[in-house]
Amino acid sequence: MTEETLLKGGLISDAGGSYSVGFGSHHATEAVDGALPIGRNSPQKPPFGLYAEQLSGTAFTAPLAHNRRSWLYRIRPSVLHIKDLEPAPGIAKELRTAPNPEESGLPAAQLRWSPVDMPSEAHDFVDGLHTITTCGSAAEGTGIASHVFTANQPMTDRIFVNMDGEMLLLPEMGSIRVVTELGVLSASAGEVICVPRNVKFRVEHDGEIRGYILENYGQALTLPERGPIGANSLASPRDFLYPAAAYEDIDSGRTFELVAKWSGKIYRTELDHSPLDVVAWHGNLAPYKYDLRRFNTIGSISFDHPDPSIFTVLTSPSEIPGTANCDFVIFPDRWLVMEETFRPPWYHINVMSEFMGLVYGVYDAKPGGFVPGGMSLHNAGLPHGPDAEAHKAATNHDLSPQKLEGTMAFMFETRLVQQPTAFSGSKLKRDTDYAKCWEGLPRGLR
Repeated sequence: MTEETLLKGGLISDAGGSYSVGFGSHHATEAVDGALPIGRNSPQKPPFGLYAEQLSGTAFTAPLAHNRRSWLYRIRPSVLHIKDLEPAPGIAKELRTAPNPEESGLPAAQLRWSPVDMPSEAHDFVDGLHTITTCGSAAEGTGIASHVFTANQPMTDRIFVNMDGEMLLLPEMGSIRVVTELGVLSASAGEVICVPRNVKFRVEHDGEIRGYILENYGQALTLPERGPIGANSLASPRDFLYPAAAYEDIDSGRTFELVAKWSGKIYRTELDHSPLDVVAWHGNLAPYKYDLRRFNTIGSISFDHPDPSIFTVLTSPSEIPGTANCDFVIFPDRWLVMEETFRPPWYHINVMSEFMGLVYGVYDAKPGGFVPGGMSLHNAGLPHGPDAEAHKAATNHDLSPQKLEGTMAFMFETRLVQQPTAFSGSKLKRDTDYAKCWEGLPRGLR
């Protein structure tokens, strides 16, 4: 994120727009003075003839601490946007939703893939969606999907809405400008944007873009409990930015295509107006952005490598306390100072399944073969850990303080087994020699 300036009204500004701050806070914003009703949510006659519409992210009766909803004041209600939907199997042809019945043909093994190639033909964000893994069931509100997006042309008269899950976008190549119903957010490598389910948006950019997406079918992502860590550290609520209201009043001479993903299928409809027409809104359910470089990383200052849970930025809880539907975890710049300790992540067999990617730099546990834009999958029960090169370097390190710099790896971790898609099995270049990265490990008890 670029250098910020504090503006009147509690807004923060950067090159991508104006934002209010505070994760999960109740925000109130209007693009036209007087558009936001005062003292009530649904007046008989909203200002400027706008329509009051509630966007719910939880059941009405969800506990107050978990309840998410916003009131939108728009030029037309969404019933005039999402209508006359027709199946569109030719759009987003590589996008999948759980449960996905197709077989990948891949072995039950540790998997690693090269970055998705940029297709030569023109395509936007929607047609550049490629699903790598799925798990759970969108209809039952469990599990996730891991996607990669590519695009070489911006969405102009096309709008996308995902009714199955919220989408966490991680740009890896290029910068994106996400124009949503509730405002505009911009991000580049090292930042993330989260778009709640049922929020319409388009993605704009210059040149080619590529990145990762976590699609979460479960409870909305939230900040993790800190437990003994206390009140501070990890991701600070004040560093999450929510957009100021912005709207499009376009209803002449243009045709807009609305693409919707609902119950795992793609639908489309044509509109003679832009559906991004929210003039004002208030509530605690809205798109937001976060700069991952602001994550306050903590670690051991004595011995041993702590559990990777200390790197959790956001989590989607499940009905089992302490066992997430999914965690969004990062491995950013940090100091390693532990004494008498093997400092990279230790070898382990997990009950959680781990999808990893690299935004930039080098991942310390896999210095060779794991490149920006690439990804790996270590499903539940499959052992993994540092490769032979990393093991040799760590066991011979003089244990002086060590700074890992210029790196940003991440993990989508879930309690469910992630099933690779047919695309990842046949159309994505897989490192078939991945397991050989451990073959150089020396035997013990010599």
